[in-house]
Amino acid sequence: MDLNLVTLVVLFFAVGAIYSAAGFGGGSSYLAILSYALTNFSEMRTLALVCNLVVVTGSVWLFWKQGHVIAKRVIPLVAISVPASFLAAQMRFSQATFFGLLGATLVTASLAMLIQPKRTDHNRRVASWWDEAAIGGGIGFLSGLVGIGGGIFLSPMLHLLRWDTAKRIAATASVFILVNSLAGLAGLLVSDQFQIGDVNRLWLLVAVLGGGQLGVRFCLSQVAATRIQSLTAVLVMIAGVRILWRVV
Repeated sequence: MDLNLVTLVVLFFAVGAIYSAAGFGGGSSYLAILSYALTNFSEMRTLALVCNLVVVTGSVWLFWKQGHVIAKRVIPLVAISVPASFLAAQMRFSQATFFGLLGATLVTASLAMLIQPKRTDHNRRVASWWDEAAIGGGIGFLSGLVGIGGGIFLSPMLHLLRWDTAKRIAATASVFILVNSLAGLAGLLVSDQFQIGDVNRLWLLVAVLGGGQLGVRFCLSQVAATRIQSLTAVLVMIAGVRILWRVV
């Protein structure tokens, strides 16, 4: 099934808007879409990570201006995740192995997003520095393997832990995606797997930039945040199941 460039641009714009509204970059769905449009596996991973960067860079800037990024709380989560993502991104798999891993992790992440306790700002839990570093490191390694930023794994975990407010979790997930996407791209570069392909693919970056800016402003206004997260979870579930179906 081939998707033309116009269709890709529309889909990437929509993914950027929906995912950024929940504090994500959309890497998982970019990979799912690209799996129908491209055959070059290295191009798919590279494009997904670059699109992640475009979306979350703007998101992090807006979250920072709004005061939702707390550096001392983010550092433990990214301290080990960055080198872990860098190393994992250099690993090579067959396409069947990669998509099997990606599909399984997306389904798991979507379930974690859907099955969550009711959150309030009055019953937060405090994890130790090392606990948060271990969580970040594990998610960073898994993210490096599948070629995404990892926010889709981190955010449900932080919500389950009642780590902080929904806005701060979204902001933290955006920072996490930013640094891990950079680490993943660096890993692809040093392992000679970094490939953008046709120059026309740059239109995809324009699409996710526009969609991402629209989505993050929706998130910052906190309009129907729970519905946005549920919609995101359903989209991730669909992408994961479709990828697994293709592998089987």
